[in-house]
Amino acid sequence: MRTTQIFYASTLYGAATLAAALDSGCFGPADRRLLLVGNNAAVPETTPALDEMPGFEKLRGRFDSVLSWNEAIEPLHPAGWSPRNDDVPLLERHLRKIWDLGDDRIEIALESVQVAPALTIARLFPEAVLDVYADGLMSYGPTRNKIDPLVGERVRRLLHLDLVPGLAPLLLGEFGPEAEVVPAEAFTKVIAELAGPSAAAGDEDGPALLLGQYLAALSLLTPAEEEELHVRMVKGAVARGHRRLVFKPHPTAPDAWTTRLAQEAEALGAELTVLDRPVLAEVVYREQRPALVVGCFSTALMTARAFYGIPIARVGTGMLLERLTPYQNSNRVPATLVDALVEDLEADAERTPPPAPDAEALAGLVAAVGFAMQPKIRPDLRDAAVAHLSGPLAERTRHYFTRRRLTVLGLPGGIPVPRHPRVRRLARRALKLKRALAR
Repeated sequence: MRTTQIFYASTLYGAATLAAALDSGCFGPADRRLLLVGNNAAVPETTPALDEMPGFEKLRGRFDSVLSWNEAIEPLHPAGWSPRNDDVPLLERHLRKIWDLGDDRIEIALESVQVAPALTIARLFPEAVLDVYADGLMSYGPTRNKIDPLVGERVRRLLHLDLVPGLAPLLLGEFGPEAEVVPAEAFTKVIAELAGPSAAAGDEDGPALLLGQYLAALSLLTPAEEEELHVRMVKGAVARGHRRLVFKPHPTAPDAWTTRLAQEAEALGAELTVLDRPVLAEVVYREQRPALVVGCFSTALMTARAFYGIPIARVGTGMLLERLTPYQNSNRVPATLVDALVEDLEADAERTPPPAPDAEALAGLVAAVGFAMQPKIRPDLRDAAVAHLSGPLAERTRHYFTRRRLTVLGLPGGIPVPRHPRVRRLARRALKLKRALAR
């Protein structure tokens, strides 16, 4: 029987990760390898798909052909469509026909399997073996939604880059897939293919690279707050002695933000250049050799330090942690990791910052945050959460948890709740009376 491997990707970062995994032998032999490209933009017709982005041609040769998920399901939107269970057999036959799959044995590599479109693709091939490759720092957090065991039990491996050495990912841990690291050397080699000429070793010091994320689009900050966050990046970098700045905006961020940043930099005696090419941050690392990378909680911060040895600094991560709602927001673990491991750009230079947690302490913190986020999906993390929240680092890491969340889950640090049923009833009545009076 012929074996066909299907690799689903929606970003150039994901495609580069897949290319690195293929180059390092993470996938076995197959008769055909197909890259399935998805465009999840709000209006896909106005946004270039992965296979239309600069540099993609360097990756195309690793696959026998490139397919479009958007074309396969048009006019439906990839992020908003999920098939009815009764329609799955019919739709699988349809896809096998238009993609010339016949009766092939199918193996699928997916990103973000907990949501559409990856979850949809997994459901449409119910007999396929699944591999999941990690979406940056989010792989260290718990699965954001409860996944049907008919999908989750088919996931045999979680492929991830070793962004935080020594830390094991929590993603899909409830199903026990094997966690496999994609070698950093393979990833940086792929990035070298995508990049232009790199800066020579004897050149002048590189610029400070400022990473924009457009958090206002996620309703995590207001546009004005995010613009001010970028201004703080400029001021902090200049305060550290950098006079050449490069700002890499999010592709959908307003152009007006970059105008103000250039004015702020000029007023401080620095020069700011806006990088308007739609390239990966890792490509910029190779091409420009920045002396410092500044961001809020981007995965690119960790690749800068782990893979390229570039100093990094964070801005606004603490404020963002306070704004993340609900508590189980999937950005919480990435923000927690950056806050715990990366130096604050605006920290007082004369004060010695607290040491970053070691591998064991960091694993305990992530397990505690993961349990607080998803106690029903990962009840097995409760003991680790209790141990961390009652341990010697509890006070230093308490700001990563809300008192309400700790109380609801009965964890150390929460407000003690009376257990007697009559006392509970009285408390509920008092709360109802308080609300009625407030009206």
